[in-house]
Amino acid sequence: MSLDRLTADVRDAYGDIGDDVTVELDRETRNELAMLSAVFDAPNEGELIRRAVHALYRSTVDTGNLDFHLRRAYDVTYDEYLYGELEDTYEEAGGHPGLDRDDERRYQQ
Repeated sequence: MSLDRLTADVRDAYGDIGDDVTVELDRETRNELAMLSAVFDAPNEGELIRRAVHALYRSTVDTGNLDFHLRRAYDVTYDEYLYGELEDTYEEAGGHPGLDRDDERRYQQ
């Protein structure tokens, strides 16, 4: 596996998810969601679920668990993935954003 394969898999998964996700809740999850909804006075359950995904993602990154799985499945780290995405963004923008080509020549003799 590689960075290119990871990038393709992430893009495929993103497209498959769409804008709306339907999740079946078991009794325990429904109870926990109800408790969080009451405590945080969330406007809707969707907001709490978005927060939960962010919290799980952050926790997985912070503990190194994401890197462990990425290394095992794709032989890359999260930092390598982010760097690859950053490079793609620069290439699509035609080089370093905000870099003035005339300014670049100023430093050449």
